[in-house]
Amino acid sequence: MAASPHIALEILNKAHPAETASAIFTEKVLHKPLHLRPTSPDPNSQDARAHRRLQRLRKVQKARRRQRPKPLSAKEKRITGIYEIPKESRKYEIYVPLYRMWLEYIWEILGMAKGKTNWITPQGAGAMIASADFHGAKLMVVRSKCVSLVALKGIVVRDTKFTFQIITEGNELKTIPKNHTIFRFQIPQPDAVADIADAEARRDIPQEDMGANALILEIHGSSFEHRAIDRATKKFKQRPMPEL
Repeated sequence: MAASPHIALEILNKAHPAETASAIFTEKVLHKPLHLRPTSPDPNSQDARAHRRLQRLRKVQKARRRQRPKPLSAKEKRITGIYEIPKESRKYEIYVPLYRMWLEYIWEILGMAKGKTNWITPQGAGAMIASADFHGAKLMVVRSKCVSLVALKGIVVRDTKFTFQIITEGNELKTIPKNHTIFRFQIPQPDAVADIADAEARRDIPQEDMGANALILEIHGSSFEHRAIDRATKKFKQRPMPEL
């Protein structure tokens, strides 16, 4: 039984003459070189393997970066209300320990907690007060263009760029604009509670028992129109106050 011709030769015969088809078949099919991979290891194979491994690791890291959640936009924050204080948490007694912590904080930055001095000056402590964090401070509005805000007082629960949000003793959340508003706050003397050494126990003492010789300070909200984190690194300069 005669062997059937190669299928490639049959296709070439249909497109070319017999002699041309036979020559092309012999050159391109029968005598085509077959390149085989050498059995001996390539001296550069280890470097190539390490390079491929590095490429795989980079692809994995890139894919992980893409899977990280993006930060919420301002619109998404407003919709979700992540910074809103729920109504059940708008109670004055909840934030009294925060006020005690703020007293410890303000005593420390003014050097009063260590017993160095019991008085401060505008030149020495003005910059510290201007860059202090007022979360937990007890503020009272003493002057404002909005008359209904005067005499409001409470504990600061949120210090934004343009407003102070306070919880009043009546368990109400009030938002007070900083612009054109003057706030007053008091810093009790640490010596009034020196007979109690434990700072944790000191927070349980009512403000009325901390002594009457408290430092009374007033701040102009127009000069505090910065976020608390930005005020910590900002250098304040003395400027005229046209409102005065």
